[in-house]
Amino acid sequence: MLNSLSPGIILALIAAYFVLLMTISWFTGRKADNDSFFLANRKSPWFLVAFGMIGASLSGVTFISIPGVVGAEGLNMNFSYLQVVLGYLVGYVVIALVLLPLYYRLGITSIYQFLEQRFGFFAYKTGSAFFLLSRTIGASFRLFLVAIVLQEFVLGPFGVPFWVTVLTAIMLIWTYTFRGGIKTIVWTDTLQTISMLLAVILTIFGIGNALDLDLAGMIALVSESDLSNMFYFSGGWSDPNNFFKQFLAGMFITIVMTGLDQDMMQKNLTCKNLKEAQLNMFSFSGILIFANLLFLFLGALLYLYSNQVGLEIPSSSDNLFPMVALQHLKPWVGIAFVIGLIAAAYSSADSALTSLTTAFCVDFLGFTTEDQSKNQKRRRFMVHLGFSFLLFIVILLFKALNNDAVINGLFKAAGYTYGPLLGLFAFGIFSKKRKLRGEWVIPVCILAPILTFILQKFSTTLFFGYQFGFELLILNGLLTFFGLAAISYYPVEEE
Repeated sequence: MLNSLSPGIILALIAAYFVLLMTISWFTGRKADNDSFFLANRKSPWFLVAFGMIGASLSGVTFISIPGVVGAEGLNMNFSYLQVVLGYLVGYVVIALVLLPLYYRLGITSIYQFLEQRFGFFAYKTGSAFFLLSRTIGASFRLFLVAIVLQEFVLGPFGVPFWVTVLTAIMLIWTYTFRGGIKTIVWTDTLQTISMLLAVILTIFGIGNALDLDLAGMIALVSESDLSNMFYFSGGWSDPNNFFKQFLAGMFITIVMTGLDQDMMQKNLTCKNLKEAQLNMFSFSGILIFANLLFLFLGALLYLYSNQVGLEIPSSSDNLFPMVALQHLKPWVGIAFVIGLIAAAYSSADSALTSLTTAFCVDFLGFTTEDQSKNQKRRRFMVHLGFSFLLFIVILLFKALNNDAVINGLFKAAGYTYGPLLGLFAFGIFSKKRKLRGEWVIPVCILAPILTFILQKFSTTLFFGYQFGFELLILNGLLTFFGLAAISYYPVEEE
C-alpha cells in the first residue's frame, strides 16, 4: 500500500509533524535558562511527565522489535515479555521509595552528583563517564535501527541517501531541543507517546478490518493461539523464558536503566516536589503495562494475519511490523505507522541528547543552574551541538560496519556499563559510612564488566550448561559491589 501514498503526502506528513514539534519548542524554549534546560525549573506537571515517559521508555527498538519477537522463529517468546514488565513494577517501587527521596533530599541536577557527595571525585566521574558511553552507543543504536526502516520503507525509494536521512533527523532533534532542553522534552514526549500508541492501535484495527474481525473477535483469535502464552513456571533456570529469571531481570533492569540513568531520572527531577515525582512514577508504571500489552497483542495479530493471508515472514522479525503496515494494509495505517516510527525514534533520541548535554555540562564542566551567564549558555550550546555530531558519526560507523552481529555486540557491550553503576549506587546506599580508595575505583569498574563477559562466554563449561541472560546485569553489579568493598575503608574520625 506504500505506492498508494504519494511522495508529497508522506513528506507533507513528516513536515507537519516537525512543525508541531517546533511549535512546542518555541513556546517552551522562550526565555529558557540553565534551570529550564536541565530541570524545567522544577515545574513540570507530574501527570504529563508520567505519560510522556512512556514514549522514552518504549523507544524505537520496542516499537519495531517487541511486536516482531512475539512469534519469531527460534525464540518462542510469545507473551513472556510481560513477565519482564511485571518485574519493572517492583523496580519502579524501589525507584519511587528509595532513589527519588535520595535525589530530592540532595537537591542535585545530575544524579551522579550523589557519587561525588558519597565517595568523591573518582567515583563521581567514573559513574557519569559510564553513563555518557552507554547512552551515546544506546541512543545511536536505537536511532540507527529506525533510520534503516525510514530509509528502506519511506525515504530510500525517493532517492534520499542514508547519511542525509540521519543528518536531517539529528539536526531536527537538535533544533527543537537546544533552547528549552528538558522543559521542551516533557511536552514533546507527550506528543510522541500519543503518536506511538495511536500507530499501534490503528494498526490493530487495520488488521481487524482486513480479517473482518471486531475487537472481541481479535481478542478471541489471539487468546486461542499459542502466541498468547504468558507465564512460564515449569522450565528451570536454564530456560530463557523462566518466570522468576525474567521477573528479577525486569526489576533490576528498571532500577538501573531508569533509576540510575540520567536520561530517565532527569524527567522525574523536573516535578515540583518529591510527592509529585512519586505520583509520576507510580502512574507511569501502570500506563507502561497497558502499553506493552498493546505491543504484544499487535505482535500476535501480525503473525496471525500473515499466516492467514499467506505472507512470507521476513528473515528479520524487526521488518514484520513495517512490512505489514506499509505494504499490506490500507493507506491510513501506513500514515499512522510513519508518524509512530518518527515519534519512536525521537522520543528516546531527543531526551538522550538532552541528558548527555546535562551530564557533561554538570559533571565535567561544573555548570550550575544558578549561573545564567552568556558564556555558560554559549558553552552549553556547543556541547549540545557536539553530542549531536557525535551521534551522527556513531550511526554512520554502524552503517559502515554493515555487520549486524558486530553492531548488536557493541549495543550489548554498552549494556555492560550499567553494572558498575548498579554496584556504585548500591555500595553508596548500603555501605553506611565506608569510603573508597578513589584511585582504585576506575580499575574495579572496568574489571567487573570484563570478568562478567568472561563468565558469560564460558558459562556452559563453568556452570554445567547454564547460560546467562538478562541476569548478567545482576552479576556485573555484584562483582562491582564486592570489588568496591575490597577497596573500601572506615575513615578515621577526628577527635
